[in-house]
Amino acid sequence: MTTPVPTNVTLNPTGEQLGAFAKGTDDGPIVMVNLLRYLDQASDGSGRTGREAYGAYGAVVMPMVIERGGSFEVIASAHATLIGPADEQWHDVVLVQYPSRAAFLDMISSDAYQVAMVDREVALADSRLIPTTRVDR
Repeated sequence: MTTPVPTNVTLNPTGEQLGAFAKGTDDGPIVMVNLLRYLDQASDGSGRTGREAYGAYGAVVMPMVIERGGSFEVIASAHATLIGPADEQWHDVVLVQYPSRAAFLDMISSDAYQVAMVDREVALADSRLIPTTRVDR
């Protein structure tokens, strides 16, 4: 798959975005929607593909999520975007549930997570992370 060059690459939240998220008032479970586009080759010169580098990140982070009471709700391959900009094509969609914002913030502030982030950053061409809460109908 030839990946189009995105116009608005984002790999990490800004300080402002993270601060606003941390100040959220809902205390219940949160589901993080991860949209992932991998580089053909990881940017660290390791010879790994972007997907392989992200897999190394995931191998470290999955137990961290579970230790904090989280779970992986969906891990899926994405297909063509039906509604949205042509340059927003994604390889994978991952939905991760955390018991609270605090659990997510605790994880991402840990030293072990910060070390694992290196593999995430060299793996991705672009990403989106969208916090959501379930709606009971």
